Amino acid sequence: MKIQWAALAAATALTIGLAVPAEAKSFRMAVAGDANTMDPHANNAGNTTLILRQVYEPLIHRGQKLEKIPGLATEWSNPSPNVWRFKLRQGVKFHDGSTMTADDVVFSIQRALAPTSDFKLYVSGITEAKKVDESTVDLITSTPNPIVPDGLPRVHIMSKAWSEKNNVQQPQNFRNKEETFAVRNANGTGPFMLRAREPDSRTVLVRNPNWWGWSQPGMGNVTEMVFTPINNDATRFSALMSGEIDFVLDPPVQNLEALKRNPKIKVLEGPENRTIYLSMDQKRDELLYSNVKGKNPFKDVRVRQAVYHAIDAEAIKSRVMRGQSVPTGSMWTEFVNGYSDSNEKRLPLDRDKAKKLLAEAGYPNGFEVTLDCPNNRYINDEQICVAVAGMLAQIGIQAKVSATPMGTHLPKLQKDDTSFYLLGWGVPTFDALYTLQALIRSRGQGADGSFNYGNYSNPKVDALIDQVKVELDLGKRRQLMIDALKLHNEDVGNIPLHHQMIPWAMASNVTAVHQSENQLDLWWVKVD
Repeated sequence: MKIQWAALAAATALTIGLAVPAEAKSFRMAVAGDANTMDPHANNAGNTTLILRQVYEPLIHRGQKLEKIPGLATEWSNPSPNVWRFKLRQGVKFHDGSTMTADDVVFSIQRALAPTSDFKLYVSGITEAKKVDESTVDLITSTPNPIVPDGLPRVHIMSKAWSEKNNVQQPQNFRNKEETFAVRNANGTGPFMLRAREPDSRTVLVRNPNWWGWSQPGMGNVTEMVFTPINNDATRFSALMSGEIDFVLDPPVQNLEALKRNPKIKVLEGPENRTIYLSMDQKRDELLYSNVKGKNPFKDVRVRQAVYHAIDAEAIKSRVMRGQSVPTGSMWTEFVNGYSDSNEKRLPLDRDKAKKLLAEAGYPNGFEVTLDCPNNRYINDEQICVAVAGMLAQIGIQAKVSATPMGTHLPKLQKDDTSFYLLGWGVPTFDALYTLQALIRSRGQGADGSFNYGNYSNPKVDALIDQVKVELDLGKRRQLMIDALKLHNEDVGNIPLHHQMIPWAMASNVTAVHQSENQLDLWWVKVD
């Protein structure tokens, strides 16, 4: 069986006259948190990929409707069960002027597979990248894998020569805050080039006039983007209202109505392909951050059920999220292959039952625990944690909220330095294996359990997930994913809270393509 996608013919023509708009257009953007690194394989966090996707490119792009379209590969095929073949776009230049080759692609795939890579999920199942000739690369998989192309839009291609010259052949060890040349510098093939990088202050990108894609229809006119992290909601809101900022990816939900009433502001709204959830340490014999000594309450499913029953997701929706959420019992959204209404139902709010479960588990008076939370990544993330803590207090669990920026929060989780935490999870592959393998499967080799910081483990669930990896019958595969999530939900392996809605706010003269990935593609942005 062979599957091919034809290249967009117009994309291969480089027309310098179309590459640079007649009038320079600067675009000023603000988000609550900064990108954590410029290394394209080190940190799989939304604010990081938001910047890097403008500078680096994948083999496969996603279009305005999130369909797969040619990127650095003009076509791809599956010539044999364990081989995916990619024909490379010719004449593509890195920002330093060097030509992209098959060697760069092989190097980048292997780099994404490295132990310090945070992007192993996207290349899961790939065992080798092999150069066939100067314009062809094969990706070899351990077993037949029908979804290899779905992960590749998030795997960026680097220059092998530039990486070797600057000693960044391996991804930055973000978990240990390693400093490398790639942390503050970049050399991609994408539509924008990194001009300035001042962490937690500003990042400046400028238009790459030699990008192969500018001749495609529908391209934007931005020539410079100034990205400013503004953590404070009120400050971010004021900057947009005053015209200091042109675009806010995460406007404060409490200010949405005021933004909508302002004729100088445009608000775009839609559901995000992201689920906000709670998780807890289910492995240690004693929690790191609790007053319970000698045992771990969260190992008992009755305690996890009690926490779930204590949470009023509808109250969080109305009071904290101002309607910008969809309460859920599922770990992924309806956009994702493997979604089922049967897994959407939450455990009901029932605090009397929660207290009874705690008493049965040996905690009639509850216990104390620290709840780790980001304060600049998701919509009202710290406020969600504060609300959850208040709800848990009603059943006797005293949760102390420790809220930190995502750049601090995530490395803490990666070091297993947590007892109870909040995180959000999008599914850029639009396939549930991405969530099942990273968040729900027991920790193992490669991407297995790579984001499972609570160390949830169920051998029956693992077996189902491992079947999903190799099942070629799409109907059977989908049912396996549904069944795996059902078992996980019965275990209360994690506690989903809601699917996040995403409003974008911008000056009225800005046109942007709103996407459920909550990732702005700058090359489509127009400023009138």
